[in-house]
Amino acid sequence: MSENRYSKELLIALISLVGIALYLLIYFLIPGASYLRLPLYGVLLLGGIPLVFGLTKKLLKREFSSDLLAGISIVTAVILGEYLAASLVVLMLSGGAALERYAVRKASSVLDALARRMPSVAHRRRNGQIEDLVTGQIEIGDEIVIFPHEIAPVDGVVIEGHGAMDESYLTGEPFQLSKTPGSEVISGSINGESALTIRATKLAIDSRYAQIMSVVRSAEERRPRIRRLGDYLGSLYTPLALLIAIAAWVFSGDVMRFLSVLVIATPCPLLIAIPVAIIGSISLCARRGIVIRDPGVLEQVSLCRTMILDKTGTLTYGKPALVEETILPPFEKGEVLRLVAALEQYSRHPLAEAITEAAREAGQSLPLAEMVSEKPGAGLTGRIEGRTVQVTSRSKLKAAGRGAEVAVFTQQAGLECVILIDEKVAAHYLFRDAPRSDSRSFIQHLSPRHKIDRVLIVSGDR
Repeated sequence: MSENRYSKELLIALISLVGIALYLLIYFLIPGASYLRLPLYGVLLLGGIPLVFGLTKKLLKREFSSDLLAGISIVTAVILGEYLAASLVVLMLSGGAALERYAVRKASSVLDALARRMPSVAHRRRNGQIEDLVTGQIEIGDEIVIFPHEIAPVDGVVIEGHGAMDESYLTGEPFQLSKTPGSEVISGSINGESALTIRATKLAIDSRYAQIMSVVRSAEERRPRIRRLGDYLGSLYTPLALLIAIAAWVFSGDVMRFLSVLVIATPCPLLIAIPVAIIGSISLCARRGIVIRDPGVLEQVSLCRTMILDKTGTLTYGKPALVEETILPPFEKGEVLRLVAALEQYSRHPLAEAITEAAREAGQSLPLAEMVSEKPGAGLTGRIEGRTVQVTSRSKLKAAGRGAEVAVFTQQAGLECVILIDEKVAAHYLFRDAPRSDSRSFIQHLSPRHKIDRVLIVSGDR
């Protein structure tokens, strides 16, 4: 429905532009030609009538928007024989509407691209045989084979294979994530060079990809209110402009005065300026890595009084470094680092890169990990060379009744994690992530420049 409306408004705008151009061309080259007004007739017939019909339906519903005055101008100009003025208003009205629809389409282009990527066929392994089936027929527990460079059709857990997957379309993380038996796979992620076999944990309609598709559909069905300001002004401005136009007609006795006031009062700049401003804002945000899903939020930004920020990579550089290692006997520093780094190479957490970088600098050779699990808020676990390794936090161990075991580690400024090997507390790692040089000035300018009264940090760090 939205696509059809966009095509219709764009077509009317193009017809209006061509018709006006032909009229001006004939006017200057062949002045006085009998067919001079034919292009304008075409504009009003093919473009003016559909627009006026739509505005009439709005009027019957008592919706006094900013474009209602434009519709009245078109009708009045046609009655008085001012076809060029009527055609110009048709061009402004349809052009503004087409730009508005284009802004909505551009805002959801990333989601639309994601929607087109979903595979319709999956490969199920049953009794040693691989068969193709429709993605919607996958059941929980099915073994699904994902070939190299294919897209995961459902959420699942790796049961065979070692490889890497690109989840950037879903998580925004711009790098490949290693996958090993036990790793979670998100539907919509792109497989790397190696085939992986997963066990489906959700139906296709309940997967992460399906949730994103639901967002796409709701965004399409919801009317974006990027012209709310114009509509609000229209509800006040239109009756006032009509009263002034009628007064000009009554006091002058010339009906052309009525038309002149209406044409001059028609808020064509407003009809065009708002969609153009929205498109410019969306494009600027996109170049800076910000995706605007609903253009309507751009009108609401000035009303915000509370700002909630992530910390790592937003207020900081997002590159924490391992600065201190506290090892408990009988564990050894090098062995703990080797095991932890072998596990962290499968993680997307910012601390993972710091640990693996420290292992590389120490010349450690990292073994493969299995049964890797990293559920949100639950830490990272896995098995390496027959040993269970867990990366967790002080607070989680305290909540589990093991506070006395971590009391030996003094709390300091910075990020921290606690290492467990075979369920025993083995080490405490301390990290530091430098704040961005402009973070302080950015926070301080929010109140005087943007009226932000409260700034919050939402972070999983201590």
